Amino acid sequence: MAKAAGLDWAQADSLNEDTLEQRLFGAQKPANSPGGRVTPDFPYLHRELRRKGVTLQLLWEEYLDANPGVPIYQYTQFCCRYRDWAATLKRSMRQQHRAGEKLFADFAGQMVPILDPEGGLAFEASIFVAVLGASNYTYACATGGQTTADWIGGMVCAMEFAGGVPELLVPDNPRALVARPDRYEPVLSRTAEDFVHHYGTAMLPARPRKPQDKAKVETGVLIVERWILARLRNHRFYSLGELNKAIKKLVADLNDRPFKKLPGTRREWFERLDRPVLRPLPPRRYEVATFKQCRVNVDYHVEIDGHYYSVPHALVRKAVEARVTRHTIEILYGGKRVALHARNTRKGSHSTVKEHMPVAHRAHLEWTPGRLLNWAASIGPNVAVIVEYQLTHKSHPEMGYRACLGLLSLAKKYSKERLEAACARAVAIGSLTRKSVVSILENHLDRQATLPVSQTEWHSPMHDNVRGPDYYH
Repeated sequence: MAKAAGLDWAQADSLNEDTLEQRLFGAQKPANSPGGRVTPDFPYLHRELRRKGVTLQLLWEEYLDANPGVPIYQYTQFCCRYRDWAATLKRSMRQQHRAGEKLFADFAGQMVPILDPEGGLAFEASIFVAVLGASNYTYACATGGQTTADWIGGMVCAMEFAGGVPELLVPDNPRALVARPDRYEPVLSRTAEDFVHHYGTAMLPARPRKPQDKAKVETGVLIVERWILARLRNHRFYSLGELNKAIKKLVADLNDRPFKKLPGTRREWFERLDRPVLRPLPPRRYEVATFKQCRVNVDYHVEIDGHYYSVPHALVRKAVEARVTRHTIEILYGGKRVALHARNTRKGSHSTVKEHMPVAHRAHLEWTPGRLLNWAASIGPNVAVIVEYQLTHKSHPEMGYRACLGLLSLAKKYSKERLEAACARAVAIGSLTRKSVVSILENHLDRQATLPVSQTEWHSPMHDNVRGPDYYH
């Protein structure tokens, strides 16, 4: 047989199985072939046309080469007979989709009840279905609804099921993914844009009222309803996990079930056509994100769900975009990330990155009550008394930081000795403020005899908001 086909061992070893079969058996002449012409292998042609770059012209030339010296169809008749054969297939089978090109997605109309422990209805699960255009390789799973997260989660799982990313995602036209529907140029939601960017693919929702745009997935939905959901109609499920476990097994059976009018199975076509040309999955799975437009407050923070997150202080009063996921808050300006925070649900609290602060604020951040008191004590006991007063008479120590730093900085201008003397006079007269100390220094009252402390002795105020010395150690 190999000799009749003009093949030696070396040549046969270099050919793939399909080409070898065509060379060995393609020259057979069916008895009902008009004029004794060799009938082309139409299922083979149909499958090969899904490969990138393969045309009927190329297949006709291979058909010509595989049948030397015998009657064959000329190119025009070859094409006509193929198209006549293809017309006998279902509409979804007739459409030509290149390998690895499109993944179609939709939800089935049929729902599956999920029961509570008492046997009552907890909720109805939706059934997500995805079909690869070239091979009809099918994926299905149950979701809690048909939200943006459900649509995107279904497509993520479908791509992981296939082990790769197609060139184009073709969902139905849901509001969950489409911000502005349009027959020619639909505008995706910000979340959908972020999703396709993460996977390096594109998304073109099916046109409204154009079933031919999604014939593949409509057929897939019908098959899932008949082949999977019908078989589960008498089962009782108490969680999505249980339902998805049952669906997973039947999906595998569906993909291994032989086609009715084509040779092979969905899985075989997938392994031969789609898998080799799908793009690789990214190293990190996509986490569904929502987006919020914000304006940076004067304290260089933005508010998201009641919590405040810092951004670089140069962006004060600028409009920024927040990308919010379950675990992170990402702040974007001009399309570039300028801040990244772990998400915090404590309302009214702040998440601040030191590098986002102005230089003066960073220096202030480094001070603590204990450090201020130690510095004050190194100058003199009366300086320490006023510093402690500034820290304790406020409802929180941080509110007195600036006054304390301003007071301690007077040592550079007037000397430590004069500052201690001025503070001693301020303590004696019971006016423990920075302004009083400055006034004493400017008027050289620190050089006069200090009033006896016993006459106007000051005592730290005692109430619920006052912290004792132990608070700072």
